[in-house]
Amino acid sequence: MRVFELAIDPVLLRLGPINLTWYGTIIGFGALLGLLLAIREGRRFGISSDFFMDLMLIGTPSALIAARAYYVAFQWENYKDNFREIFAIWHGGIAIYGALIGAVISGAIYIRVKGYPFWRIADICAPSLLVGQMIGRWGNFVNQEAYGGPVEESFLRDTLHLPDFIVNQMYINGTYYHPTFLYESLWNLAGLVLLLVLRRQSFMRAGEVFLGYLIWYSAGRFFIEGLRTDSLAFQGPEWLASLLNGLWSPMTALFEQGYLDPNYGNVRTSQLLAVLLIAAGIALAIYRRLSGASSERYADPIIVRRPDGAAALPLKDDRMADEADEPASDASRDANAPNERNISRESEAADETEADKPSEDKAQDAGDTKPADSTGAKGLQHDDDSGRTV
Repeated sequence: MRVFELAIDPVLLRLGPINLTWYGTIIGFGALLGLLLAIREGRRFGISSDFFMDLMLIGTPSALIAARAYYVAFQWENYKDNFREIFAIWHGGIAIYGALIGAVISGAIYIRVKGYPFWRIADICAPSLLVGQMIGRWGNFVNQEAYGGPVEESFLRDTLHLPDFIVNQMYINGTYYHPTFLYESLWNLAGLVLLLVLRRQSFMRAGEVFLGYLIWYSAGRFFIEGLRTDSLAFQGPEWLASLLNGLWSPMTALFEQGYLDPNYGNVRTSQLLAVLLIAAGIALAIYRRLSGASSERYADPIIVRRPDGAAALPLKDDRMADEADEPASDASRDANAPNERNISRESEAADETEADKPSEDKAQDAGDTKPADSTGAKGLQHDDDSGRTV
């Protein structure tokens, strides 16, 4: 039998008493890529990169604290006698759903303070969340956690055709396990591509990209969670456990469900949350459509609310501003065209008047030098019966 050893050292770099871990580095890298993606998309709507950086500075600590608190709450027996270990987040042990809850709450508060519409910013950030989760799962891989049930080595090598470094890392305590981290990472990659395509479609309304993220991620998480043997769980009613197991049962055609110690719990927390989020996401999307709350489309300009509650001008970048100003310029030219023609005619009339003045002056000069008629010029002017002057 092979002797267990960690194929990858969880410490990336040692600087005296300070250890730089793979886990923290990978999570940080995923967060950075997600930030860059949000900044890039935000520019289309004229949103400053500083806004997203501040949002990340507020959201990241909130997400980590909530993720750790969520995990510790369901593993309290392992931490109640070792209080210091609660803060050892570099050892692993955070829950993505906890991170999502913390990030959404803190982000919603900051977005509201800044006057941005929550659903529009959530849509922009949704793909970034998938990027962070997709990359962050590889931190679980290095720490050899969040894995599934036992499998044969041939399943990893011959069926999944995984490279050696993944197969070796999935050899834990003398047994090979499902690389559930990889399944979830690939699922998130597919979801990222889907969201990037959907947000360019004209039928997408405000909030639907974010709701699509919740539905997609939760659907994948529900089925992948059933493979795991280290799921956070609690003791719930039997009907609820049977319902969740029944929903997962189609997966048994492909994989065996991961073992869950009945003394630890019979309801997987992440599976229950996944079902609730899927139902809530679908219901909310339908309600917002029917009620007209999602009248704005994803591509519409974003309106910022001033602190007094009044609507400010819509945000737009230089390219959008140029495109928006072109019709106005054309309309202005059309509106001013009659005035320009009138001014032109007035100018022409003025020129003609000026041109006639010398002729009139010459005629007047000629009249002054002409000898007076003996009959008298005034006698030639008289009124006829029609009243015309001849």
